Amino acid sequence: MPERKNIHFFYRKGTQLQDKIDRLKNIAIDYGFNLVDHFRDANIIASIGGDGTFLQAVRKTGFLEDVLYVGVSTGQLGFYCDFDIDDISGMLDAMLNEQIEVRRYPTIKVQIDKDSSFYCLNECSIRSGIIKTLSLDLYIDDLFFERFKGDGMVISTPTGSTAYNKSLNGSIVDPMLSCMQISEVASINNNHYRTLGSSFILSSARALEIRMVDDGNTSPIIGMDNEALSIRNNEFIRIELSGKRIKTVKLKDNSFWHKVKRSFL
Repeated sequence: MPERKNIHFFYRKGTQLQDKIDRLKNIAIDYGFNLVDHFRDANIIASIGGDGTFLQAVRKTGFLEDVLYVGVSTGQLGFYCDFDIDDISGMLDAMLNEQIEVRRYPTIKVQIDKDSSFYCLNECSIRSGIIKTLSLDLYIDDLFFERFKGDGMVISTPTGSTAYNKSLNGSIVDPMLSCMQISEVASINNNHYRTLGSSFILSSARALEIRMVDDGNTSPIIGMDNEALSIRNNEFIRIELSGKRIKTVKLKDNSFWHKVKRSFL
């Protein structure tokens, strides 16, 4: 960490915590850090808020691989936020005295037809944009796997497995595994329609392709972490684990499983 001195602060402007943020900036200067206005000039990007703000920081700065993302919580500590804004000195001491570890979290790449692509750190979701079920054909690599009918699908990274995926009874996955998990949202299973009915995990060597079935509902909403995009009349969505990994900073005594236990048990 000593060689990383250029820090950019990402937070929602006009927040009621501006006094604390200003204090954090002043202390960072006292510790020898250089404050930069543009994230392109930074080698540390500090997100101030919660996990949602952290996801926004990664997305708005372009999923940079050559910076360290630091999550600073303004409330309850989350899965991406190891530091508390009320313990600024402790955070900076930890960063300067190597009491931290760098974790590289996998991301998934989502390709919509051949037109556009984007990355997700938590999950990508495909959901109906109207009050009507979706019909989707799922292919694993080139194998036709199933025809899904229901409200949608959620494809999550290991770190994203504790979010939307968990609410769908998906498994919590150790982020040291390079994989993605696919979970159903309110699938229909009866004598006419049949799906696997449970979440499943694909390795980094595999790709999932989702093809839209024209049943009168071809305008789904694509969720990208905590943002959404409406698409119309697209043929397929290809999802795979990308080679892009996001470097985040964590305290040595605060592993992913410490956070799982703190959050859910």
